[in-house]
Amino acid sequence: MKTDRGVGIYVHIPFCKRKCDYCDFVSFAGKEDLFSAYFSALGSEISQKKDKFGALTVDSVFFGGGTPSLPESSCLTGILDVLREKFNFSKNPEITTEVNPDSGSFEKLKAYKEAGFNRISIGLQSANDEELKTLSRVHDFKKFTVCYENALRAGFTDINVDLMSAIPGQTLKSYEKTLKTVAELNPSHISAYSLILEEGTPFFERFKDGKGLPDEDTDREMYALTRAFLKDYGFERYEISNYAKPGFECKHNIGYWERKPYLGLGLAAASLMNETRYQKHGDLRRYIDGDFSEDTEKLDRTSQMEEFMFLGLRLIKGVSVERFKELFGKSIQEEYGDVLKKLNKEGLLLFDDRVYLTEKGLDVANYCMSEFIK
Repeated sequence: MKTDRGVGIYVHIPFCKRKCDYCDFVSFAGKEDLFSAYFSALGSEISQKKDKFGALTVDSVFFGGGTPSLPESSCLTGILDVLREKFNFSKNPEITTEVNPDSGSFEKLKAYKEAGFNRISIGLQSANDEELKTLSRVHDFKKFTVCYENALRAGFTDINVDLMSAIPGQTLKSYEKTLKTVAELNPSHISAYSLILEEGTPFFERFKDGKGLPDEDTDREMYALTRAFLKDYGFERYEISNYAKPGFECKHNIGYWERKPYLGLGLAAASLMNETRYQKHGDLRRYIDGDFSEDTEKLDRTSQMEEFMFLGLRLIKGVSVERFKELFGKSIQEEYGDVLKKLNKEGLLLFDDRVYLTEKGLDVANYCMSEFIK
């Protein structure tokens, strides 16, 4: 199978000021004393990956967490320097870091911009302070506005804001106010996700019976409201939960949905390289001690085709019929003809030179995608 030459790089920063009650990501609070050792280990892992995969050409870099903006700016800018030293960067790479409003000072954001970061993603979640307290976020809405203004002053023109719906106690009215407040700030991108109760989190134990959460009908109304409301403000929906002003779609995340190769660096990070999935362990001490071991899974042809379909169908534009044939040597109709006909008859999917979900199909996307898994 052919792959594109350019890759995306994800860098995991597993530190937080406080762990949110809904979060199941590998992250730790109160570990400031390990910052230096972790970033040193990260530099060592980058060298190891250079030896393993060679001088890759990098199209995008994304620092996520955790809270990447918690350590001093030199931690992130130093790692970006190491990446530039070890790998080849394309002409205009997208370089993003997540920022928490509580740690997005002007000095820090300016340092990121000067180092070559050209996109930031601010984790707001809600413009309602009571809802932020429910989520155990360390910021309030005022801190977010200061962070947002700092980003503009630092010269960022590509700013994403993360929003969350179906928060305990949230109403359709309070969610609409959040949408309106953020849309009027005119960011370039908005990611709007519904809260998912992840097993093993405090939220799961507290709300697993559904009490205190918006009911299913309200959740669906919030979902529909997001789509209609943001469209009125000039945001184009390009993925199930992502909206952008024209030209500001997140290239790094599109790479995941289009199954471009990506390299995951840092604790618990995942990679897809040479049709092999790599999953690093989540033991912070072992990682700092230089153990970068990973579980590996070589994907067979069927798995590759299934992923191409169910990841690509998250995109509003869907998947390319021509690209499928180029990659797999057969047409989508040959492989999935019965599924295409079935979903098309149900009004959930259309196909011509692309295969894509209808509005009705996007509303039941998980069902549609599961049909492509044998």
